[in-house]
Amino acid sequence: MKAITVEPGKPETARFEEVAEPDAKEGSVLVEAVAVGVCGTDVEIVEGKYGWAPAGKTRLVLGHESLGRVIDPGENSSLQKGDLVVGIVRRPDPLPCPSCAVGEWDMCRNGQYTERGIKQINGFMSERWRIEPEYVIKIDPSLGILGVLLEPMPVITKALAQVIAIGQRAFWEPQSVLVTGAGPIGLLAALGLKLAGHRNIHVLDRAVSGPKPDLVRDLGVTYHSGSVLDIGFSPDIIIECTGVGAVIADSIQMVGAGGIICLTGVGTGGVANRAVADIAAAAVLKNNVLVGSVNANKRHWYKAAELLSRADTAWLARLITRREKPEDFHQALNRQPDDIKVIIRFADL
Repeated sequence: MKAITVEPGKPETARFEEVAEPDAKEGSVLVEAVAVGVCGTDVEIVEGKYGWAPAGKTRLVLGHESLGRVIDPGENSSLQKGDLVVGIVRRPDPLPCPSCAVGEWDMCRNGQYTERGIKQINGFMSERWRIEPEYVIKIDPSLGILGVLLEPMPVITKALAQVIAIGQRAFWEPQSVLVTGAGPIGLLAALGLKLAGHRNIHVLDRAVSGPKPDLVRDLGVTYHSGSVLDIGFSPDIIIECTGVGAVIADSIQMVGAGGIICLTGVGTGGVANRAVADIAAAAVLKNNVLVGSVNANKRHWYKAAELLSRADTAWLARLITRREKPEDFHQALNRQPDDIKVIIRFADL
């Protein structure tokens, strides 16, 4: 079969090549790849900035945003041939740490977890892949190709769960929510908030035209462009999805008293000429909380699948802005101005 592989740590080594069929040791469920989403992590791995090959190997099969169709459910599985499924990305560390021992591998304490298509386990950008039944999420068949959007959604369900848990520290009735960034994570955050019953939702992004403002408004959410400092109110909750230093600093300054900022974006660099101690003092005086949230465990995946099944499929379909063939994967990795979610299409449904 063919797969998209890379030698981690070495740029310009990605290629679409012949590889061995997946070994049965990788899981009893055999899956035909339908589509794989592309994100910034994939780009970083191809650029040689990130990623680890499986033990004893030099190359890694890319891809962690999966959608596949079951070929063989194997034994001891509730799946059936033809089911649409998505693979959970992270695996607990082998020790395990206390968090991994209770199934919360997203909260791993020692960093020895592994991840499909990222860290020491081959990913899903291959014509066929295997997976353990306990790491499979079955997709509502009505979603079809839109099931490929599931992997980013648990990031949001976990972030919202974190915010709710922290909010219980005191009497708190949040009235307004701001999402910074209108990429896939930001748009899915707005969707998740809407489905969770929040009413006063705002999304901020730098785009002033193109699909993002329309997608936000068609969701019934208020769209802003420019700076967080100019939105005109102090949000009770901010879901930060950009990873941009200036946006984070402005969010800390603008969040309301008793408010919570949940960081989901990952970036690099800092913010010059900012009085960090003054920003921290404002957070202390307003009883604010700044929390980071990454990855997700199985309960967040199940909640994400439930939310996605309730979404307007016509709206969801607009998030997929480009579909590329596996042999054209370099085009998928090359971001274009109006891209939201680009997918690599391996098979038809």
